[in-house]
Amino acid sequence: MLVLALDTATPTLVAGVARWSPGGVQLLAERALPSGNRHAELLTPAVRDVLEEAGVRMRDLDAVVTGLGPGPFTGLRVGIVTAAALADARALPVVGVCSLDAVGSGARSVVTDARRKEVHWAVYGPDGARVAGPGVVRPEDAPVTDPVLGDVRFAERLGRDVTAADVTTAGLLRAAAPQLAGDVPRRPLEPLYLRRPDAVPPAARKAVSQ
Repeated sequence: MLVLALDTATPTLVAGVARWSPGGVQLLAERALPSGNRHAELLTPAVRDVLEEAGVRMRDLDAVVTGLGPGPFTGLRVGIVTAAALADARALPVVGVCSLDAVGSGARSVVTDARRKEVHWAVYGPDGARVAGPGVVRPEDAPVTDPVLGDVRFAERLGRDVTAADVTTAGLLRAAAPQLAGDVPRRPLEPLYLRRPDAVPPAARKAVSQ
């Protein structure tokens, strides 16, 4: 199965093309770009580049996989909407996964930057399955266990060593494997924001003075 994988949940945008089978993942091309708030500007060129490097076209793809976060509102919308649009244009299945699941493998904890001096976190068992999280808290309150992978900037506040690691194409496909294989239903493409939006409707209308 030839798969395009995307993730815009972290400051590093990921786009990749790989062949997936129940036996493993063969990576054909990948881009991991520091993107900040430039996801919308960088994602489409990155998709074009990995397709060209892999020597395939959109019509050759069998599925699209996208990270659902947790992450910032704008970044997640860019990745998820792009994945949905590309899949719809070619009538392809689109699979969403928790982005933290695509960082590392095996027993581990994962932390990524949630901004506002907080982290997104999750904990995984020996088989790589998530056993706690995802959540968003101050690093000092994150219930993580060693080894910890992700954003090394939080090591001091976590009080633990952190091994640098990012979302990868292989990680996205590994997390998506049960859905790609049809072992579980495909989950809705609902972003994992974990926070309430900053902008909310006013609770009551204010009277207009004459």
